[in-house]
Amino acid sequence: MKAINKRSKKVFMWYKVKELQSKGLNKTQIGLEVGIHRKTVRKYLTMSEDEFHSWIEQIKNQPKKLNMYYDYVRQLLESHPYLSAAQIEDRLKEEFTELPMVHSKTVFNFVENIRLQHGINKHASKLPRQYEKLAEPDYGIYAQADFGEYHMLTQGSGRKKVYFFCMVLCRSRQKFVYLQTIPFTSASTVQAHEQAFRYFEGQPQKIIYDQDRVLITDENLGDVLLTQEFMSYVQQMDFTPIFCRKSDPESKGKVENVVKYVKNNFLRGRIYLGDDELNQSAIGWLTRTANGKEHAGIKKVPAIEWEQERTLLRPVKGSCILQAQESLPRYKVRKDNTISYKSNFYTLPLGTYKDQNTWVLLKEDHGVVRLYDINQYLLTTHPLCYHRGMTVRNADHLRDKSQSLSQLKESTLQMLPDKEKGSIYIDLIEKDKPRYLRDNLLTLKKHLPEYDPDIILQALDFCLENHVYNTFRFLEIAKYYLQEQIQKTKAMAIIPEVNIKQESDAFNIIPGTSKISTYESIL
Repeated sequence: MKAINKRSKKVFMWYKVKELQSKGLNKTQIGLEVGIHRKTVRKYLTMSEDEFHSWIEQIKNQPKKLNMYYDYVRQLLESHPYLSAAQIEDRLKEEFTELPMVHSKTVFNFVENIRLQHGINKHASKLPRQYEKLAEPDYGIYAQADFGEYHMLTQGSGRKKVYFFCMVLCRSRQKFVYLQTIPFTSASTVQAHEQAFRYFEGQPQKIIYDQDRVLITDENLGDVLLTQEFMSYVQQMDFTPIFCRKSDPESKGKVENVVKYVKNNFLRGRIYLGDDELNQSAIGWLTRTANGKEHAGIKKVPAIEWEQERTLLRPVKGSCILQAQESLPRYKVRKDNTISYKSNFYTLPLGTYKDQNTWVLLKEDHGVVRLYDINQYLLTTHPLCYHRGMTVRNADHLRDKSQSLSQLKESTLQMLPDKEKGSIYIDLIEKDKPRYLRDNLLTLKKHLPEYDPDIILQALDFCLENHVYNTFRFLEIAKYYLQEQIQKTKAMAIIPEVNIKQESDAFNIIPGTSKISTYESIL
């Protein structure tokens, strides 16, 4: 009966695929509509009706190559339900030399069918994760943020993929969502944060995230390296990002629930009419439903709780992103990374100048000069200078030029325990990050005295083998090896000392001898 149902389902799918193709849907859209893979759609579309029915009959009459091993696999699964299909396949090859040649996918389907028929749950042997009810955090401390995707209905026959960013204040459960039809980048994620802080009327002290690639470029030994855009934003706004372990969504369960809530309550059944209309509708939904109804967990209305929490949020430290409607004057960047404004010069971060067509946007607000790049991302701020002919500097824009670059390379090289490897490493940094070579060398030179030569050499070997051309990462790795060395030293310290001389003397003791007459008298 089950085989008949599966066959009927395939027949229905074939006709449905053909119907949707006639309506102008592409393979991806058809797959989303009927719930099958794009490759399956392609296979169905290449078959005529006669070819399809012939294929169905072939499947129907095909003998099951693994049926003779049914009882063995069932007994194996009943005693060890946690075994994977790959492990089952290996056991079959080990026990049965005559096992027919079949694809691993065939074995997988065979195993899953046995599980389904006999109700054998793969994870039955695993101990459930233990949870502890934690006290609610203080107001204004924590928020959680995450991303989601959803295929919305359109006015036509297809669907539109939308991407969204969510943030929720952990204490009040006040939520925010921002949606767009292009994937999020570091820059657009910063914009989404700006929107969220504006909606919350403040910013939390700490925000919990997944290890998403729009936020971090790498993770090593528990330390994460933020993208340049996001790192600059975090420093500007002064909040602490906290990143969960990989593949551990339960570490930020509040926002995970919000992602599901947005999909199932707000987006499901809604027609896509444009990004602006969608975000306007989202604000209405947040007010009416997401934040306007009692939360099942805290038994309180988030909007009412937020009235208390917003008084304890940090004030937003000046917007890093311009309002979309703002139109600001452009100023040409000079070769020395400055701009001229009201008869004074204002410095920009080194490297801002690219060529003679490099421009920045300027906004003067309450005695503060804010300089943005063309993409409207904040580069720097300066106090407005009321004199003339002055150069207004930011100390962060200066570099130590007391040494020439060649001298700096040589002096840094002399501090490395292996000159050959050190020279290769410095050359690779220069090749990978030529504009930041001086900064890398100064950082390295400053911190090398903190580590023993063997630690430095281990870190150097690791960086060369793993193509790590960043001295901050180098020092993180050196710190790891140092901590590892300290732990080993502590472990050795608790091993009791052995008196080697005493032991060697003991081994040299000559045993006493007895006369045979002694034993004869006993007997």
